[in-house]
Amino acid sequence: MKPFTAVKVFSSTMARDREVLGERITEWLRAHPELQLVDTVVTQTSDDEYHCLSITLFLAGTSEADPAAAPSLVRPVVPRPSR
Repeated sequence: MKPFTAVKVFSSTMARDREVLGERITEWLRAHPELQLVDTVVTQTSDDEYHCLSITLFLAGTSEADPAAAPSLVRPVVPRPSR
């Protein structure tokens, strides 16, 4: 995987929301041109009643948004020291 500086997760358990998840992601990416998509991971989980679709975006660049003020926007990645 290429280096990344931020992670954004989109997820939904409701069928209607899952149907438009791609459009939501496209809108979000257009609203954040300062971030470049590095990689994507799609995860589907389910139990007897619920099906959850999660799309995790790995991004490079810097966001103008303050993650502390708007935690739903972007989660910056803080490198951990190697042991």
